[in-house]
Amino acid sequence: MEMPKLKTVQELLAAGEKLPERYLCTPTGDGEGDQPFNVSMPEMEIKVIDLSLLLSSSNDGREELSKLHSAISTWGVVQVMNHGISEAFLDKILELTRQFFVLPTEEKQKYAREISSFQGFGNDMILSDDQVLDWVDRLYLITYPEDQRQLKFWPKIPSGFRETLLEYTMKQQLVVEKFFKALARSLGLEDNCFLEMHGENATLETRFNMYPPCPRPDKVLGFKPHSDGSAFTMILPDKNVDGLQFLKDGKWYKASILPHTILINVGDTMEVMSNGIYKSPVHRVVLNNEKARISVVTFCDADEDKEIQPVNELVSEARPRLYKTVKKSEKNFFDYYQQGRRPIEAAFL
Repeated sequence: MEMPKLKTVQELLAAGEKLPERYLCTPTGDGEGDQPFNVSMPEMEIKVIDLSLLLSSSNDGREELSKLHSAISTWGVVQVMNHGISEAFLDKILELTRQFFVLPTEEKQKYAREISSFQGFGNDMILSDDQVLDWVDRLYLITYPEDQRQLKFWPKIPSGFRETLLEYTMKQQLVVEKFFKALARSLGLEDNCFLEMHGENATLETRFNMYPPCPRPDKVLGFKPHSDGSAFTMILPDKNVDGLQFLKDGKWYKASILPHTILINVGDTMEVMSNGIYKSPVHRVVLNNEKARISVVTFCDADEDKEIQPVNELVSEARPRLYKTVKKSEKNFFDYYQQGRRPIEAAFL
């Protein structure tokens, strides 16, 4: 059961309150996990993939598909260019996000998340008294399919927010379809293999994040380590402030971002469908003590009525089935996340 909601991070800062201890992360005892979060980290090179080439039968297309397979099977994340969305439009999405979060609290609270609900503005659900909180305010909206939108949570201010989000969602659907087909083709599968298992009522869920400046970026996280429950996640990161990091072989790496690309990481659903060939990467968000950071994140989530399991063609004597049959569950995701565990653990055989 959800605990009573607390003040947003922006409200805490505006009131000049002392940093609540509930935001302080406790040492993990694993050495690297005990380092201050704001120390310098090595940069990871995230491969840039040309989406317009991935489904081409040309030599260039086959090379790009091979590059996608290598990047996703190694890091679980790529940067996508030539995605069909203009630079000006992506800048507009980020600017409207920034404008929303600087609105007066009273205006933002018109779209406040209700108890035990995901959609709306505020902080994430608090499930226990000892839950370590993330230093982030967010607006979470289901944007597709249309019958799952709750427009009462869609801001009317700033002007154009709703219309721009609708247009962005339509553009995203084209990216989603192409990327699903490319992932299938990269594994030698029929193009629609993953799309069909994902289901006709699969959702797009967009999360607008504001990470305000934090007085203790060494001890507080914007987002604790986690993997996504989605098939894959599309991210528009802040162009000016770093924060996103990925875990690889026990070490954290800073994500190097190419402006106007869409960062895509695979999630737990794709890990299950690919029988572990494409693993869902663990990532986190670190903070800045001087600058706010924003991001716009869209999760491609499976139809909650569909059963997700490893594709038959990817199961063999040489590579036995590694995962149970599962269904999407946002409750399970948050329960596992707040315990510092990966939800996919429930799917392991």
